[in-house]
Amino acid sequence: MNISNKLTFLRVILAFFCIGFILQNTFASIIIAFLIFIFASFTDFLDGYLARRKKIISDLGKIIDPIADKILIIGIFLAFLQIKVVINAWMVTAIILREFIITGLRLYSLSKGEVLEAERWGKHKTVSQVIGIFVIFVALILYKKFPYNNFILFLYTKITYFLMWYIVIITLFSGVYYFWKNRRFIRTF
Repeated sequence: MNISNKLTFLRVILAFFCIGFILQNTFASIIIAFLIFIFASFTDFLDGYLARRKKIISDLGKIIDPIADKILIIGIFLAFLQIKVVINAWMVTAIILREFIITGLRLYSLSKGEVLEAERWGKHKTVSQVIGIFVIFVALILYKKFPYNNFILFLYTKITYFLMWYIVIITLFSGVYYFWKNRRFIRTF
């Protein structure tokens, strides 16, 4: 197993630690979860960078990297729901639905001997989700520290809500685009 794939598996492990700290829902645990999330997100960048630079891109990496991303992102969104961060369950459900459908399509294509890679919009979707989670973490940390500050309350309740709308729209659009881009393969079902 190459270094990129090891970093991807590390991201999965980090995801569970991050989720665990979020669920403790204390000021300190949220900061720890935030730091773990930043490190896990960095491993996502680093594994892709190393795979391209060292020319060690593998079919395994093409499959497990987006799955590791999904575990991290969906796990954090679900943990945020559990501690009642200002996001809606339907938004997380839409994100999960898109991820299951695209992952199912990718696994089906793999069973037919074809690897469907992530597309540009899928990468944009991941970046928007990572940035969104980053902002939500910052808003949550500030809210826990200064719960009566009007600007922080606005950031925590309104900005994160509109940011989640953006994430859902990009997520769903990237799913539709993925189907369009791979329509040739989908027709073979």
